[in-house]
Amino acid sequence: MLGNTKGKQLYNYTPDYVLFDLETTGISRNTDEVIEISAVKVRNGRVVDEFSHLVNPGKSIPYAASMVNNITNQMVRNAPHFDRVLEYFVNFIENDTLVGHNICSFDMPFIYRDCERYLGKTISNDYIDTLRLARKVFPDWKHRRLSDLAEYYGISTEGAHRALADCRMNQKIFEYLGKELAGKQLKVQNNTRICPKCHLPMQRRNGRFGEFWGCTGFPKCRHTENI
Repeated sequence: MLGNTKGKQLYNYTPDYVLFDLETTGISRNTDEVIEISAVKVRNGRVVDEFSHLVNPGKSIPYAASMVNNITNQMVRNAPHFDRVLEYFVNFIENDTLVGHNICSFDMPFIYRDCERYLGKTISNDYIDTLRLARKVFPDWKHRRLSDLAEYYGISTEGAHRALADCRMNQKIFEYLGKELAGKQLKVQNNTRICPKCHLPMQRRNGRFGEFWGCTGFPKCRHTENI
């Protein structure tokens, strides 16, 4: 939703939201441009709609960026510019709370900049950063990358670093973080199973191939056991 003031950052789970992700030509909000934007709309914890567009940045995509996100100059040659795509995105998100990983430092500044540049106003939607939530849930972890969280929860990382794949991945992560924040996280049964490598408790987790035991010291310790 466009407005004259920016939305505020929230630190709690909500069941209705739009989770989005950007791919860009680089990390500088001063000189780089958006080359892909994707989003998933969620109602009551379930995805009900998706949005995804490649964007012509009006400049060459650096080789280093293409190596990360696999988006090439040829792929975006006939794509619309971001002024058009951004209007589609604003219509898609409506008044929803926005969710994303590290959006406080990365994605939101790009969105704010380009809304002001192309549409003359800013985004006034409130937003939730899953990186900030992960810091609350896992204060002892050294890294809380999207891939770390996906591995911890047994979520596939196939297609990572393309915007829509990252949205789908992070939507599942956000639902798990919401359960963690509500105190519904998986519990160690009777505190009797101990990791043989680091001697921390093991937890039952759900993975791509069913339940398994995982060390609570993840990601420092990645020991797992079959159930």
